[in-house]
Amino acid sequence: MATAVAPARTGQVLADLIPASRVRDVALVVGGAALTGLAAQIAVPVPGSPVPVTGQTFAALLVGTTLGASRGFYALALYALAGLAGVPWFASGISGISVSFGYILGMILASTVVGALARRGADRSMLRMAGAMLVGEAIIYAIGVPYLAFAADMTTSAAIAAGLTPFLIGDALKAALAMGVLPTAWKFVNKR
Repeated sequence: MATAVAPARTGQVLADLIPASRVRDVALVVGGAALTGLAAQIAVPVPGSPVPVTGQTFAALLVGTTLGASRGFYALALYALAGLAGVPWFASGISGISVSFGYILGMILASTVVGALARRGADRSMLRMAGAMLVGEAIIYAIGVPYLAFAADMTTSAAIAAGLTPFLIGDALKAALAMGVLPTAWKFVNKR
């Protein structure tokens, strides 16, 4: 027997379409942390930078957008705390604090913010999704780049050159992917 999916309402994120329970929320938070950890293993070194290109930022923003602000926050906080405790699921299979830990702190805040924007409908159209992704990426870099400068004893311009500039094209591609996937998911849900 098939379970009917409730019609989407304003103020919902995709995860809200799953029947509500504490078990659901715990599973979504743990799943969001695990997805981010798995995506972080897709890591490509960037010459001259201690920060690799990863799928981690895309996963963090996707988690926030699909789970909403509070579950997105908890998922990324769990990801960060588990990595600090020794789970080797930060970029390239490391754990603990590194020069790129500021990006992880930024992802916690960014996931929360894009989750709040998704509750306001940012995930329902391509243009608004692009705006939400840009805001999320800006938050990640606003925390990650200064942290990199401090932790790696770099000048601000060197941190920007090593921790921001090489990632802009990849982030634009990740945003384009999100712009297509999430609004399409909502269109599919609304047709059912």
